[in-house]
This record gives sequence, C-alpha cells and structure tokens, in this order.
Amino acid sequence: MKKQIARLSPHQNAKVFGILMALGSLVFLVPSFVLFLSFGPSVDQRGNPVGPPMLLFLLFPFIYLIFGYISVAIGCALYNVMFKYIGGFEFEARERDA
Repeated sequence: MKKQIARLSPHQNAKVFGILMALGSLVFLVPSFVLFLSFGPSVDQRGNPVGPPMLLFLLFPFIYLIFGYISVAIGCALYNVMFKYIGGFEFEARERDA
C-alpha cells in the first residue's frame, strides 16, 4: 500500500535535527580542541594570543544547533506549501507477520 507524507512538523523536526547536529559536532570538536591545545604555543614572543580563540570551540555546537534548526524549519515549511502542487514523499508499507 503506497502512502504519502502530507505534512512535516517544522518545529519538531527542526528541534530534533538541531540537537543531533549539536551532538554530532562534538565528534569533531573534541579532537580538534585537544589538537589545538597540544600543538604549538598559545602566545607569540610578545605575549599576544595566537590562533583561534578557544571560546569559539565552545560556540560551535550552539552554532550548529541554531543553523540546523533554522534550515530544517524552513525546509519543512516549504515542503508543506509545495505538497499541494507536487505531492509528498511516497513510500510503500506492508503488514508483517509476527
């Protein structure tokens, strides 16, 4: 039996995706943070900071969360508007014997 998804919830889908993006960014953030702390001096000969500020590494998960949320919310809203004109995602479902 073929079915179509008529509506995607922008807030719920964006919330889940944003959180997954923030958590997923930690996979790259933690090793990068350790590498930046391990290699090279953090100040130059005059005592001026060198390299990216460490606070930036702490902001990356929040940046991923915000932009992930916004992009998925916009995408779901566009899907809901365009469903009337082009239809929706289509999938086939079958009953399975236990």
